[in-house]
Amino acid sequence: MKEFIENTIKKLVDKPEKVFVEESPYDDHTVEYRVEVDADDVGKVIGKKGKNVNAMRTILTALGAKDGKKATLHVIE
Repeated sequence: MKEFIENTIKKLVDKPEKVFVEESPYDDHTVEYRVEVDADDVGKVIGKKGKNVNAMRTILTALGAKDGKKATLHVIE
C-alpha cells in the first residue's frame, strides 16, 4: 500500500522528489500512513474540498479490508 500511495502522490505534485511516505503500525489491525510533500504541493495532494485525499483514503480502506486491516492517511503540512 505504501508504494501505491507514493506513486499516486508523485503523479499529482510538481516536485515528486520531495514526497516522503512513512508507514507505521498503530496497533495489530491499523496501519497509519503519513505523507510529507513540498509546501507548494500540499494543495494538489488535498485537492478541491479534499477530493483527492478522500479518494485515496477510500481506496486505502478497500485495500486494507482485503488484508483485514484498517488504513489511515495523514497529509503533513
